[in-house]
Amino acid sequence: MGYLLGLRWPSTPQETIVLAIQPTEAAAEISPRATELERFLEERTGLNIEIYIPTTYASVIEALQFGRAHVAMMSAWPSLLAHVRAQAEVGLAEVREVMVGSEKREAPFYFSYWVVRADSPFKALEELRGKRVCFPSPLSTSGYVFPMARLVERGLVVKVASEADPKMFFSEVLFGGGYAQCWAALKAGQVDVTVIAGDVSAKLYNEVLANTRVLDQQGPIPSHAVVFSKDLKPEVRDKLVKAFLELGREEHRDLMRKLVSAIFVRFEATTTERHLTTLRAALQLTGLKYVERLG
Repeated sequence: MGYLLGLRWPSTPQETIVLAIQPTEAAAEISPRATELERFLEERTGLNIEIYIPTTYASVIEALQFGRAHVAMMSAWPSLLAHVRAQAEVGLAEVREVMVGSEKREAPFYFSYWVVRADSPFKALEELRGKRVCFPSPLSTSGYVFPMARLVERGLVVKVASEADPKMFFSEVLFGGGYAQCWAALKAGQVDVTVIAGDVSAKLYNEVLANTRVLDQQGPIPSHAVVFSKDLKPEVRDKLVKAFLELGREEHRDLMRKLVSAIFVRFEATTTERHLTTLRAALQLTGLKYVERLG
């Protein structure tokens, strides 16, 4: 068993399986929790597991592409890139506690919503031409890719050259760094519209919806996934899948909630085609490119 902080690549014997995890916080903060998951997977599979947490999303994809990782936990957009660039396959989708409208559900998908303040005069997306918008991040599947796809579908933004540009419709485009930051900007009157997603904390989601008007929605948006290297032996993959599925048992659920997703419920079997079809369509509409260099 070994824990990697992205400082070196492991010289792995054949029986060692490297699990790469898309970074969500500083690797040093994750170390104790990663060790717990390593131990759990080793006990269930009989394999030597090493968890690798690189400093960038792109490094996870490169690890799969060049055989330095065998399995990866990633959000939807990097999962699709791993499939395209490394021929990796999605095998499991994360089922999470998400909000769909006003209802809490356990699902491997969710929706995001265009919202304006409750006292806003705007009643439709079309009325927001020349106004100010806040997106959480240009890397956000739910907060940027799908909302931009909705603008293209509505004919409000036209894809010119390679990518759809929100500045074709809005006068000011702010990337706030997260949903909470964009909500703060909307409350303060710094922007006229923003986006909220059903996979944020229930507290934030309910606060936003209680004080805004929903103009439109987009989805279903795929949740995070577990992707497997194309070179992984079927018998090894089967062992790993069984172990990941066991993480959904109530007594083990905290391993994932502490490490990757606070709203994790379980994994369910899926395929690349089934899980990522709506994302692929949104990217085709918008032409958006992942901004990190992939080598």
